[in-house]
Amino acid sequence: MHRRQYRRAITLRDLREAARRRLPRMVFDFVDGGAEDEFTAGENQRAFSDITFRPRVLVDVGSRPQAVTVLGRRLEMPVILGPTGLARMVGRAGEVAAAVAAERSGTVSVVSSGSSVSFEDVARSVTAPQWFQLYPWGDRGTIQTLISRARDCGFGAMVVTVDVPVVGAREKDLRNGLTVPPQVNPRTGWDVLSHPGWLAELVTGPKVTFANFTGLMPEQRSTSGLAAATAGLLNPGHTWADLEWMIAAWGGPVLLKGVMTGEDARRAVEVGCQGIAVSNHGGRQADSLPAALDVLPEIVAEVGDEVDVVLDGGVRRGGDVVKALALGARACLVGRPWLYGLAAGGQAGVDRVLEILREEIDRTLALIGQPGVAGLDESAVRVRPGRGRVHPPVD
Repeated sequence: MHRRQYRRAITLRDLREAARRRLPRMVFDFVDGGAEDEFTAGENQRAFSDITFRPRVLVDVGSRPQAVTVLGRRLEMPVILGPTGLARMVGRAGEVAAAVAAERSGTVSVVSSGSSVSFEDVARSVTAPQWFQLYPWGDRGTIQTLISRARDCGFGAMVVTVDVPVVGAREKDLRNGLTVPPQVNPRTGWDVLSHPGWLAELVTGPKVTFANFTGLMPEQRSTSGLAAATAGLLNPGHTWADLEWMIAAWGGPVLLKGVMTGEDARRAVEVGCQGIAVSNHGGRQADSLPAALDVLPEIVAEVGDEVDVVLDGGVRRGGDVVKALALGARACLVGRPWLYGLAAGGQAGVDRVLEILREEIDRTLALIGQPGVAGLDESAVRVRPGRGRVHPPVD
């Protein structure tokens, strides 16, 4: 699929295929791959196939509003563009494309602290406040600097990702010899040179780097070097007390991302989080974790009446979003899909991702007899026998 033909994409899978063709293998694998055996990455998607709908008929579905409220922010659709690092490796616009697309669709994007476009440049690209993502870096001075910059940029909420105490093993990146930015060398030469459109955009665009860390961490080229530098900033000794400090330093709404148990969700509420993102990092860090969808009901049962719960992981259809909302999520984060769109069509490709999801959500609601997302609950779905749900162990 030629990049200018991205509008022929009917589904997100079409955009994924367009991205696969446009990007060198090492870059596509960076976007699409997971940790180790990629079990968890696969489970995130497989879980949706084990949830089916219970359609109702003769329901007035002439109007099917999708608006939801998350962290006090009204979103015109229940989809948030999630934080992803180094997006300029995929397309020149990088994280700006997500912010602009989100604003056009009446929703919000989350800018990663590992983004390839600075907080300031993303904020200048839109009029609506975006959200920003923060890892619990080991040095409080670095954390305070990022929080202060995000506040100065007018970001509306902080998303703290807590499931990366150390860097996971994305073995495809190591086998492919991926560097940041990608380099032409004997190992990667043919892979890079056989994708001239992508290469031309890379060499004529801004340098791919961790824009928010200019001057805060040493320059690194290889993924192993990047892992070493990041490991030096990450602190596996962080505790809930450190999170409380971050919440106080920010002083605004906080969504805790990476929660997979009811116990941790409860503790998050106790320390002052206003939202929970049920997430296994898209299967990119720890492997052999359950699908995020499978543990969603546990989190919702524990804290769903007190804070906003969103699902992160495996969404590839608007129908997936409807299933997640029926099981108690307020909205869904999507990461890989908007990168597929960025690769396939640049800014317009990311717009197309949200357009596809909006259309699929709307059509699904009509066909299952649901007059909008507000009334969705467990009565709208059924779990296939044998899948069950993941419950905490019984003492």
